[in-house]
Amino acid sequence: MKLVRIERNGTVCYGELEGDRVCLFSGDLLSGLQRTGNTAGLEEVRLLAPAVPSKAVCVGLNYLDHIRESGAQVPEEPVVFMKPSTAVIGPGEGILYPSLSHRVDYEGELAVVIGKKASHVPQERAAEYILGYTCANDVTARDLQPPDGQWTVAKGFDTFLPLGPCICTDIDPLGLRIRTELDGRIVQDSNTGFLLFKPHMLVSYLSSVMTLYPGDVILTGTSSGIGPMEPGSRVCVEIEGIGRLENFVQSARG
Repeated sequence: MKLVRIERNGTVCYGELEGDRVCLFSGDLLSGLQRTGNTAGLEEVRLLAPAVPSKAVCVGLNYLDHIRESGAQVPEEPVVFMKPSTAVIGPGEGILYPSLSHRVDYEGELAVVIGKKASHVPQERAAEYILGYTCANDVTARDLQPPDGQWTVAKGFDTFLPLGPCICTDIDPLGLRIRTELDGRIVQDSNTGFLLFKPHMLVSYLSSVMTLYPGDVILTGTSSGIGPMEPGSRVCVEIEGIGRLENFVQSARG
């Protein structure tokens, strides 16, 4: 199932994408979803970020080619940082280029969406707690990211976490082609099979540290090819079997 979150006539709801129509649900990820029997055409709705996380937990240095690109050492356990919920935007929305930065980068990633409250989950049961997977862009103010130290400022600006277009609930997360396009040019091209720490391991590891709630997302890391965007750029993260997440960059400078 491809689960979408939409706005229609001023009302926000979830639905299942079937071709060019959306089968509408009532409820949400916390309370549960129920089919209403109603549908809407894609032309009638606006796609929103498919999850509204209480937190986005991100994993850095999780592709060997990106580790080599960055000159870092191969980590023995996940390198974890967080993005605030205020960073989340949906498909088609603008990434604001902050006045504090002079280099803003794209980082195309596979994101895990949590489906039910998860605490101290054994790795062999992690799949039970995963609702599905979506595309993410871990936008980064690279010039504000210290080589050693916290990455919160560089990663945490408003609009720095595009998510979408849907949550795919029935896909194997490994072996998927993942690409990033910048103004129509392929700048990242990899495969989720190259992840060092796999999604099930990450759910187990992170849930042993913090409770994960329905709608929370785990960003699994980016591959080589990261680079800068400029105001006016269009950036698209595409993952096989999930879809395309397209956003544009706009200046937030006064």
